[in-house]
Amino acid sequence: MMRRYMEFVKPYRKQIVITLIIGIIKFIIPLLIPILIKYVIDDVIANDLLTKDEKLTRLFLSIGIMGFIFVVIRPPVEYYRQYFAQWTSNKILYDIRKFLYGHLQKLGLQFYANKKTGEVISRVINDVEQTKEFVITGLMNVWIDLTTIFIALGIMLALDIKLTLVSIIMIPFYAISIKYFFGNLRKLTRNRSQALAEVQGYLHERVQGVAVIKSFAIEEHEQTLFNKTNRNFLQKALAHTSWNAKAFAVVNTITDISPILIVAYAGYEVINGNLSIGTMVAFTGYIERLYGPLRRLVNSSTTLTQAVASMDRVFALIDEEYDITDKPNAKEIQKAHGHIEFRDVSFSYGEDESLALKNISLNITAGQTIALVGMSGGGKSTLVSLIPRFYDVTSGKILLDGSDIRDVKAHSLRNQIGMVLQDNILFSDTVKENILLGKPGASDEEVIEAAKAANAYDFIMNLPNGFDTKVGERGVKLSGGQKQRVAIARVFLKNPPILILDEATSALDLESEHLIQEALDKLARDRTTLIVAHRLSTITHADQIVLVEHGKIVEVGRHEELMAKKGHYYELFDVQNLN
Repeated sequence: MMRRYMEFVKPYRKQIVITLIIGIIKFIIPLLIPILIKYVIDDVIANDLLTKDEKLTRLFLSIGIMGFIFVVIRPPVEYYRQYFAQWTSNKILYDIRKFLYGHLQKLGLQFYANKKTGEVISRVINDVEQTKEFVITGLMNVWIDLTTIFIALGIMLALDIKLTLVSIIMIPFYAISIKYFFGNLRKLTRNRSQALAEVQGYLHERVQGVAVIKSFAIEEHEQTLFNKTNRNFLQKALAHTSWNAKAFAVVNTITDISPILIVAYAGYEVINGNLSIGTMVAFTGYIERLYGPLRRLVNSSTTLTQAVASMDRVFALIDEEYDITDKPNAKEIQKAHGHIEFRDVSFSYGEDESLALKNISLNITAGQTIALVGMSGGGKSTLVSLIPRFYDVTSGKILLDGSDIRDVKAHSLRNQIGMVLQDNILFSDTVKENILLGKPGASDEEVIEAAKAANAYDFIMNLPNGFDTKVGERGVKLSGGQKQRVAIARVFLKNPPILILDEATSALDLESEHLIQEALDKLARDRTTLIVAHRLSTITHADQIVLVEHGKIVEVGRHEELMAKKGHYYELFDVQNLN
C-alpha cells in the first residue's frame, strides 16, 4: 500500500528533499541555544581570566551572532519549510482526488447501487485529506525529527559521554511502549473512520430526502435513527481516544523521567568537581531537544496510523473493479445508423439474484419507434439500460448495426444515444451549462435553438437571469415540466441517432405533458426511438409496441393489431379506461 501511495509522491521527490533540507536547518538552529548558554556560563561569566569589559564584549558578540541567526535567517527558513511542505502535500492530494474522480466516472451503476453516496464522498474528501499527514509527517517530519535526535546526540557525546549514556537509558523502554500501544491503534483508527463515513452517508441521504421526512412528520423518529448512527461513531471514537490516551500517558511518563535522571547525575558530578555548571545547563537543554522530537514521534505514530487507516479505505475504493470495460481491440463508432437487435438476452443484477430479463429477442430497424409497456417491475427500464451498457448482458448479445455492443468502445456507444428519464438530474449550475452537457463547447446559438426545439425557450427567458439562471441542486428551482424540457433540450443539442425515453412524461401536469410530448415527437423524428411508457395513450403511434411482463416479451405488434388480439395489451389498455 505504501508503495502504491508513493506512486503519487514520486513526481514531487525534489520538493520533498528540499523541504527536508530546509526542515533540518530549521531544527538545527535551536540546537545552538544550549551551546550558547554553556559558552556564556563557562567561558564568559565564570572565566576569571577576562576583565569585565572583555566579558561584556564576548557576551554581546555571541548574542549578536545568535540574534542574526534567529531574526534574519530563521524566519525565511521557517516560512519556506511550511510553504513547501503544504504545497507538496496539497499537490499530491490534488492528484489523488483527480485520479479518484476519474475512477468514479468509470465505475458502473452496480457499484453506486450498492454504496451510499455519502460514504463515497467521505473517502474522496476526508480519507484523502487524512493521507496528507503521511506526506507531511511520514516523509518529512519523522526524518527531520530523527536527524535532529542524531545531531543532538552527537553534540551531547562531544560534551560528555557518561551524561549522554544516562540521557538515553530510557529510550529502550520508550521503544517497547511504542510497539505495544500502537500495534492495535491502526484497527481502532480504521473502525473510527468507517463509523464517521457511516454518519456522513446517513446525513447525505437524509438531507436529500428532507421533504419526505417532513411530509410524514417523522423528525423524532429520524432523530432516534441518527442518534444510533452517531452513537456508534462516538463509541468507536472513544475507544480510539482511550487507547491513544493510555499510550501518551505511558510514553510521556518515560520521557519525563530522563530529565530527572540527568539533573541528579549532572548535579552529583558538578558537586564533585567533575563537570562544569555550563555543561550541566547545556545538557538539560539538550534533553528537551532529544526527547521533544521523541514525543513528536509518538504524535507522528498516531498521525501515521490514522493516515494508513485512511489509505486502506482510499485504496479499497481504487481497487473497486469496473463493471463495464472496453476490450483491447474495441472499435470506435463514428455515426450509428440505429439498427438494434436483442438476441436471446438474459440479465441478472447479481450472481445471487434471479433473472430480471429472460431470453429477450427483439429486432429494431433504424428509424423505428418502439414502445415498451407493461406493469411496473416487468423489466422495461432494465432492458433499455442495457443498450448504453450501463450493465452488460448476462447471456445473449445486443447488436448495433450488426456489431456486438461489447466489441465497441463504451464512450463512443453512449455518444450515439440520447436519454430522457422520468427524473432527469440537473446539476446546480446555470440552465445554459445544463443544456451544454449534451454538447460541451456548443455555441450560444446552438443552445438557443435546442431550447426552442424543446419548447423551453419561453420559460427560460422568463427566469431571473435567463440562460444564466442557476437551477439549484438537482434543479430544485425549476418545476418538473421545466426540468424535463431542459433535459430534452440537451438531447436536441447532442442530436444522437438513438433516443431512449424512459417514462419521460409521467407525473406531469397536462400543460407540461402537452409541451413535452410535442417536443419529444419532434425529437424522435428520423431516429431509432425506444419509449418506456406507463400511459398507453402516448405510444399508440409507435411502429412496434412491446409488452414486457416478468422479464419476458409477451406481445409485439402495432396498437391496432394488439387491440384486435384482445390479449394482455388490450387488458392493460382497458384497465387505464382508454378503450
